[in-house]
Amino acid sequence: MIRIPQVRLVGDNVENPGVYSTSEALKMADALELDLVEISPKADPPVCRIIDYQKFLYQQRKKQKELKQKAVQITVKEIRFGPNTDEHDYNFKLRHAEKFLSAG
Repeated sequence: MIRIPQVRLVGDNVENPGVYSTSEALKMADALELDLVEISPKADPPVCRIIDYQKFLYQQRKKQKELKQKAVQITVKEIRFGPNTDEHDYNFKLRHAEKFLSAG
């Protein structure tokens, strides 16, 4: 519930973006069968949009999921040398280790 006397309406659903009383903004949202959602509460007056709230939540979750997937994932590469590693295998593993380290 928005408890501020006036809000700034923005968005595609608003014919005349600007400052409206909260009750008038709620009536406009009801007429469009949508929700009045506060986007920026710290602005003066707070910025609101008339949108479908469930769709808004879905888009927010989708953005968070995409950001999480795009985050750099750290991969740990491991090379094991045992006491019975042959010289050829040792050299082969050593070259791979050098490639891993030079690649970063």
